[in-house]
Amino acid sequence: MAGTNLPGPPPSDRGKVARYAVGVAVVVLAISSQYFVPSAWPASGIVYHSLAGDLAIVYGLPILAFALLVGVGPLRNWRANPRQATIQGLGWYGATGLLALVVTIVLAIVYELLDPAALNLLSKPNPALQSAASDPWFWVGFSFVVGAVEEVIFRGWIFGFWMGRTNSWLTPAILSSGLFAAVHVYYGTTYGLAALLIFPTLFLLGFAFAATYRYSGGNLVVVAIIHGVNDGAAYVTLVSPDAGAELRYGLILVGAVVGLVYYLRIRSASRQNPTAVPKL
Repeated sequence: MAGTNLPGPPPSDRGKVARYAVGVAVVVLAISSQYFVPSAWPASGIVYHSLAGDLAIVYGLPILAFALLVGVGPLRNWRANPRQATIQGLGWYGATGLLALVVTIVLAIVYELLDPAALNLLSKPNPALQSAASDPWFWVGFSFVVGAVEEVIFRGWIFGFWMGRTNSWLTPAILSSGLFAAVHVYYGTTYGLAALLIFPTLFLLGFAFAATYRYSGGNLVVVAIIHGVNDGAAYVTLVSPDAGAELRYGLILVGAVVGLVYYLRIRSASRQNPTAVPKL
């Protein structure tokens, strides 16, 4: 899909890239710490077992680090082109969502043939959903807060930093999406080898949001909302499994239709005038 290109600043010097690298390291350490520090240092549970304390470390430290080391430049167009961002966001979410389903099915078949026992690991309860079982509706709403914060960090800073600093957006999109998937460590520690069925979906989700950021001109609002709906649907399953599934897959279907219509409009317009930009 095509759209508005993001005008970026001139190429950065090594100092800016070095500060950016420090920011990324802080993100990895801060988010990963919640999975290892409490068990290695029980006294830290006072902080990590508190929602406010956990958020301060996991998200507060990365935001502070990037704000000080990189600045808010990559976030400056956070509400740009909302209409274009909505089309791009839904289209990319739908397309990658369908691709993720295909990849998951193929991997499940491979596991069934090579190591059926590994698939049994997926029957383990999801730790995030377990902790939210006592108040699922709070977590449905809070998903939008988490979605917004994660989009600011991963798409705004980690991916957005490279807009205007590299000729291709694909490399930073792939790397930032891989990092986004990798920091969801608890899937690996919970499901072991079976987590390989989950990480492709996380990677493709991150890639969809990166593409939306790129083609919308830096919009973070739309990807934050879609991210929130995606995560919130998982918590809705605690109230009604059917409703949660319908919400998530319904959004994928709507997105796929939007993406298909947009693609067909582009194709039709390009045949009539190669420089034309379709308007939906």
